[in-house]
Amino acid sequence: MRHPNIVEFQVTGDYGLFSDPIMRVGGEKCSYQVPTYEALKGILSSVYWKPTLIWYIDAVRVMNQIQTEVKGIRPIHYQDGKNDLSYYTYLKNCRYQIRAHFEWNENRPELAQDRSENKHHNIAKRMIEKGGRRDIFLGARECQGYVESCVFGEGESYYDHYGELEFGLMFHGFDYPDETGHNILAARFWKPKMVNGVVQFL
Repeated sequence: MRHPNIVEFQVTGDYGLFSDPIMRVGGEKCSYQVPTYEALKGILSSVYWKPTLIWYIDAVRVMNQIQTEVKGIRPIHYQDGKNDLSYYTYLKNCRYQIRAHFEWNENRPELAQDRSENKHHNIAKRMIEKGGRRDIFLGARECQGYVESCVFGEGESYYDHYGELEFGLMFHGFDYPDETGHNILAARFWKPKMVNGVVQFL
């Protein structure tokens, strides 16, 4: 289904860390091969967010070859403040095209007067042109990202003729009480499949 308030943008960065929660147990982090839905939603929320609306990520297109780099990190112990040594596995040379749309947050009826589709759509597109309202991160604070406008599907991707690639079980995102109307925070998992560089979320 094609929504009228679609936005399309590209996000780039030298490094990305979309970490698997299972890999955090020992203090070491390892990135998934592709961004999670929740990370992309967070990027778009940093570009433009209002409690009146909820962003939905439709698809992500992986533009560059998936590559990783391991770095030695010296995090600080929470219990004693001393340094530790951990190895973090980052994605490097990241570039993604994202297509998304918004829908009204029906759990916020007090904001019904703010439901002007043209207003929010135009502001969101302007914020994309300006690179976002807040800093952009590719999964982690140390992975700075940069947003710019694009046309989803234009340009050459490394995986244009790659076929299908599956990534197994991955974290998808959170169901927040403010968005679902239920007083519980739930986590979603799924098994994504990339077809010629594109992962469809909806």
